[in-house]
Parts: sequence; structure tokens; C-alpha cells
Amino acid sequence: MNASPQSRDERRGLLTPWGRALLLGLMLAGLALLASSEVFQSHLRQVLDAAAPVIAAHPFRGAVLFVLLSALSAMLAFFSSALLLPVALQAWGKAVCALLLWVGWMLGGACAYAIARAWGRPIIRRLTSASLLARYEERISRRTPFGVVFLFQLAVPSELPGYVLGLARYGLRRYLVVLALAEFPYAVGTVYLGASVLERRGAVLLGLGAAGILVGLAAFHLLRKWLGARPPDRREDDAL
Repeated sequence: MNASPQSRDERRGLLTPWGRALLLGLMLAGLALLASSEVFQSHLRQVLDAAAPVIAAHPFRGAVLFVLLSALSAMLAFFSSALLLPVALQAWGKAVCALLLWVGWMLGGACAYAIARAWGRPIIRRLTSASLLARYEERISRRTPFGVVFLFQLAVPSELPGYVLGLARYGLRRYLVVLALAEFPYAVGTVYLGASVLERRGAVLLGLGAAGILVGLAAFHLLRKWLGARPPDRREDDAL
């Protein structure tokens, strides 16, 4: 890998965990302001009222679409299903919405893993950051301990671990267990964040968001500590 893409990504700052934490903090503050805005709440209610009969008429298709869009958000850095959360919450409630979001993220992670394992680097370089991929590909292998892979899933952008672990040929069953355990609390937290916007509960929104950011930063700190103590992994399967 040449160094120029990595240095460009580092200069942007938002690809670093601290940069992402800052961006998420700013977005959180913006959401809290929107949640308290009468104008925003009025427009949001109009959107929900318009979407409600469509979802009611096609409940199964609506759920499948939400799962598929959530899966895409777990595979592509530039895509997010967050804008659909208010509609999903209105249609299915917190519990079902969290379950659908979790299933979608599981599906997206499994697809990312399968794409990397089947087609390798030429494809996934088009789908995620080449510099981040190179950085973790040197340190994560099929022999990486379960707990470290769990930290990896918690600490980095959600689309990245599936690609890295697929390239590394990490065990699929172990990866799915890691994915399920790591994404479930995030799915629940995301749904409650969305609900706090609808319910105009700014303090809950800020508290949940801050907790999620702190968990991600703590996981990154522990992951960096472990990876910093390990030499780069020169795998025999590096040519795959």
C-alpha cells in the first residue's frame, strides 16, 4: 500500500476515532436542538403521518426494506439508515425496530465478510477506506483472540471489520458471534436515540449519545494498546 491515501485520510481527521467522536458529539448537539424545535417536530410529524398508511398497507415489505437498508448502512461508509428510524419507530415500536435494525446490521456485516472472502482486495478497496483497511489488515488475522476482535468491532466504523476479517479468513461462526454481541447494544441505543428525538427528551438523547461515544473511545484505546504491543502479522495467506 502506498502511504499517500493514508496521509490524506489522517489529514481529514474525521477517519480517526477522536475525529469521529467530535463529529458525533456535534451531531448529537444538533439533534438535541432539533428535538426541542417546534418547526422540526411539526415537519417530522407530517412525514410520519404521510408514511404511516404506506407502512400499514405493506408491513412485511416495509420491514424487509428497512432491514436491507440497514444492511447497506453496515457495508458502506457513505450510507446511513438513520433517517428512516422515526418512520420505523412509528410503525413498529422500539422493540421490533431494534430487532430489525440489529438483523440488518448482522446481514450487512455477514455480506461484507463474504465479499472480502470471495473477491478480496480489488473489490473492497472500492467500498471502504484503503488506508484504514491496510492499517488493520496488518494486525488482525485468523488467530486474533476473540476479545480483541470484539474490541475491533466496537471501536472502528461498522463497515470495516467484516471486510478485514473476511480477508483474514477469520472463522465465520466466531465473527457472527462477535458481530451479534457488539451490534446489539448499539442497535438498542440507536433506537432509543431516535425515540428520544420523537419524544423531545433532550437529556436522554445527550446521555445515550455520550455513553455510546465513550464506549467507542474506550474500545479503541484498548484495541490500540493490544495492537501496539503486537508486531505486524505476516500471514501466509497474504496473497489471497
